[in-house]
Amino acid sequence: MQDPFSQANKPRKGRKLLLRLDSWIDSSIWNAGSDLSGKWEEANIFFRRFRVRGGKKVLFEIMGEAMTLGTAGAIVLLMLALPAFDETYGNWKEQNDFAVTFLDRYGNEIGHRGIIHEDSVPIEDLPDHLVKSVLATEDRRFFEHFGIDVLGLTRAMSENVRANSVVQGGSTITQQLAKNLFLTNERTIERKIKEAFLALWLEANLSKKEILRLYLDRAYMGGGTFGIAAASQFYFGKDVTNVTLAESAMLAGLFKAPARYAPHINLPAARARANEVLTNLVQGQLMTEGQVIGARRNPADVVDRGGNESPDFFLDWTFEEVKRLAGKYPQHSLIVRTTIDPNLQAAAEEAVESSLRQYSKRYRVKQGAVVMIENGGAVRAMVGGRDYGESQFNRATKALRQPGSSFKVYVYTTAMENGFTPETSVRDGPITWNGWSPRNYGRGYSGRMDLTRALVKSVNTIPVRLARDHLGTEAIAETARKMGVETPIRTDKTMALGTSEVTVMDMATAYAVFPAGGFSSNRHGITQIMNYSGDVLYDHGRDEPKPERIISEQAVRSMNTILTQIPEWGTGRRAKLDGIKTGGKTGTTQAYRDGWFVGFTGNYTTAVWFGNDDYTSSARMTGGSLPAMTFKQLMTYAHHGVELRSIPGLDLPDDGQNAQDANVASSGLVDDGGAPFVRPRILTREVTGLLRDLARSFAEAPRIGSEQSKSAQLAPHPSIAKP
Repeated sequence: MQDPFSQANKPRKGRKLLLRLDSWIDSSIWNAGSDLSGKWEEANIFFRRFRVRGGKKVLFEIMGEAMTLGTAGAIVLLMLALPAFDETYGNWKEQNDFAVTFLDRYGNEIGHRGIIHEDSVPIEDLPDHLVKSVLATEDRRFFEHFGIDVLGLTRAMSENVRANSVVQGGSTITQQLAKNLFLTNERTIERKIKEAFLALWLEANLSKKEILRLYLDRAYMGGGTFGIAAASQFYFGKDVTNVTLAESAMLAGLFKAPARYAPHINLPAARARANEVLTNLVQGQLMTEGQVIGARRNPADVVDRGGNESPDFFLDWTFEEVKRLAGKYPQHSLIVRTTIDPNLQAAAEEAVESSLRQYSKRYRVKQGAVVMIENGGAVRAMVGGRDYGESQFNRATKALRQPGSSFKVYVYTTAMENGFTPETSVRDGPITWNGWSPRNYGRGYSGRMDLTRALVKSVNTIPVRLARDHLGTEAIAETARKMGVETPIRTDKTMALGTSEVTVMDMATAYAVFPAGGFSSNRHGITQIMNYSGDVLYDHGRDEPKPERIISEQAVRSMNTILTQIPEWGTGRRAKLDGIKTGGKTGTTQAYRDGWFVGFTGNYTTAVWFGNDDYTSSARMTGGSLPAMTFKQLMTYAHHGVELRSIPGLDLPDDGQNAQDANVASSGLVDDGGAPFVRPRILTREVTGLLRDLARSFAEAPRIGSEQSKSAQLAPHPSIAKP
C-alpha cells in the first residue's frame, strides 16, 4: 500500500521546479538588460567625445542627411542604369564590320550602309580644321568633360529659357554617339536617362579619340551616307583627308540637321549653316577671323547628285537583315539586291508627305508610316517617318502601336477556322468579362447580326463575345503569329479590340496572307547577297522555304468576302479604288491616338498608320479618314498600267467585264444598275438589319464623327439599289 503523504508531495515538487525555472528566466533577462544598459552607457560615454555643438552641429546634420539621400539616390541610379547597360552586351561594334552597297529591284545603286573598321580614318590623319569645325559646333568642351557637360548643359538651358524655345542643345558628342550606337531617336525621358548612363560607360571604356572617331564614322550625314568619310565622297567627290576649310565647315554643319542642310538638296541653306560653323570656330577661339575669311568668301561647291534621295528607312531595315543572313560568311564587303521599287517608294513618300501637309493641322498628327508588299512577299515601299534626316527612328518596323479594330481580322479568321461562317448570327448586346464591359462606339446595340455585318460595321461587342465564349485569346494570338505578327501578343481580355501593340510591318505581313490564298506571305526585302567577285552568297528563291498554308481555303474565302465589303459600305469607304476590288480594315485606338488602314488588292498589300510619337491624341482622326485616303492615293498610283490579279475566292471575269462587278458577284452580291443587292437566301436578315439601322440613325442623329457612326449614316446599305 502506497504512502498517501508521498503522493501529495509530488505536485509540490513540480511546483517548486517551475518556480525555480521562472526565477532563472527572470534573473537572466534582468542581467542581460543590465549588461546591455551598461554597454549602451559606455558607448554613449565614448561617442560624447565626438559630440559637436553650434555651427558644426548644423554642418554634420547636413552631411548626415546628404549621405542618407545620396545612398538612396545611388540605389535609384543603379536601378535606372541597369537597363541602359543591357544595351552594351554582345559585340556592339559589329555593325562596323560590314560595308554594303544596296541595289534596287532593277539593279540600280540606291545607297550604302556600314563601314569596314580598318578603313575608317584615324583622327590623326584628318585635317586639323575639320576636327576643330566639328568640336566648335558640336562639343567645345569635349576633351574636358566626363561624358556629360554640366556647364554646357546649364548654358544651353539658360539660352533656351531666354529665347523661350530650343535654340541650343546640351548633348555632348559622347551622348550623341551613345544614341547612334545603342538607342533610337525617340524623344522620351527613358531614352535620355539611358543616353546619359551609356555616355558615362563609353567614357569609362574608350579613349576620347576613339569616341570621336566612332562618332565621325557613325553619324548620319544626309543623302543616305553615314560617316564623315562617306559624306566627303558623296558631296565633294574627294577623300576626307583632302577637304578644305570651307568643305569642312559644310560637313560639320550637317550633324545638327542633315536633311535640312544637305547641300545636294538645299545648297544655300548648307552654305549659311557652314558660315555659322566658321563663326563658331572664331567664338570658340579655335581659329581667328583672318583664318576663316577665305572660306567665307569662297564657300564650298558640291557634286551634282540630281536631288535623289535614298530609301533610308528601308535600307536601315535591310541592313539588319543583311547582318542576320550574311553573318556566317567570311566576306563582309557585300552587294545586296533588294526588292524596293523606286517609283513606288517615291509614291509612298509623297502620299505620306502630301497627306500630312494637307491634314496634319486638321487632325493634329505629325507622323505617318507605310509598308507596301507586292503579293508574293517582296517589300516594294517603306516609309518609316516624315523626315529621315530629322529622326532615323523607323516607325514602320520598330514603333509599337495599338492596332485598334484592324486587329479584329485575327479574331474573325480564328472564328472561320472553327466552323463559323460570314452568315453566322451572333448577338450584339451588353457584355461583361471579368469586370470589363466594352461598348460600341455609338453606345447602342443592334441585337443579333451576322459576322459579315459585325466586321464591316466594326462592332466591338461581337469579337469580344467570340473571344470569351468560343475561341479563347490564346487561339487568336496564335492565329496572328502564324499570319506573320512577330511582336508578342498579350492575351488579356481586351486583346480582341486591338490593345496589344504591333508594328506596321506586322500588319502588312499578316494581311498579305489573304491575297496569298491563305499561304504565308513570304515577306522579304532582299533577293540576293553577293560579294564583289560576283559570287551569289544568298538567294531568296533558293535558300528560303516555300510558302506554306496557314489558313484554310474556306476561311480565306470567307474573310476575303467580308473584307472586300468594308470599302464598299463599311468603315473604309474612302479607301475604295475605282474599278479595282479592294479589301481591308480600318483601325482607331482609344482617345484617337492611332489611325490605321490595312488593305489589299490582288496585286499589293499596304498598311498605313498615322499618329504622334509622344502618343498624344489626334483631333478625332479615324482609320477611315486620313489613313484610308493615303491608302487610296498610293494604291491608285501602284495599279496604273499593271495587270490586275484576282483576290482568291473573288475571281476576275473571263470576258473582260469590269473587275469590280465580277468580284461583287463572286462574293455573294449581284450588281443591278451599279448597286449590289444580297442574294435571297439572306435577304430577310439584311432587310431586318436595314430597318434596325434606320431606326438607330433617327435615334442617334447627333452622333457623327466615328468610323462606325459615319459609315452607318452615310454609306448605302448593299441591299438598297440605286434609283
